[in-house]
Amino acid sequence: MLAVWLIIAGLIGWSAAFALTLDKLNSLANPGAAASCDFSVLVQCSTNLEAPQGSLFGFPNPLIGLGAWIAPIVVGAAILAGARFARWFWLLFELGMLLAFVFVIFLIITSIFVLGTLCPWCMVTWLVVIPSFYAVTLHVLRTGMLPAPAGVRRAAGSLMTWVPLMAVLSYAVIVVLAQIRLDALTNIFGSLAG
Repeated sequence: MLAVWLIIAGLIGWSAAFALTLDKLNSLANPGAAASCDFSVLVQCSTNLEAPQGSLFGFPNPLIGLGAWIAPIVVGAAILAGARFARWFWLLFELGMLLAFVFVIFLIITSIFVLGTLCPWCMVTWLVVIPSFYAVTLHVLRTGMLPAPAGVRRAAGSLMTWVPLMAVLSYAVIVVLAQIRLDALTNIFGSLAG
């Protein structure tokens, strides 16, 4: 199940990164052009792409996604093909997922509390990074790849079936934060009605 999820998440995340990259390239070629995902002042990508946080490492963030989302796809496909990875590999993969999770948390906070926007393609990325991080973390714990006491390994194994609920609860926290800070529901449904 982990292998299939990694492939699905990787394809979804890569598609979102590709769409954002196209929007960034379009904005560079046509300054002032609206991004394909600009639906309102609240729900848009342009503000996020143009902000300094949209190029945190000196180049557009979606380029990170174009490169990074290949890893879960390849790992998932390799697992399905019967590959077994060494402990060091799983630890590096977990580190990558941790960095992705931390980066997404930073972008969520920035989007809601600094930029005051909800970027649709960014939210797609959030949607798949969060459960991917939970699933990989629990996997490395339950298999003993990440050293932990036997009780922690058993708990991690039991929690694997709860990853979808853990993700939904995480999404709920994001929705609550967006609602408190941006009155998101009123703005989204008000713009749809008008």
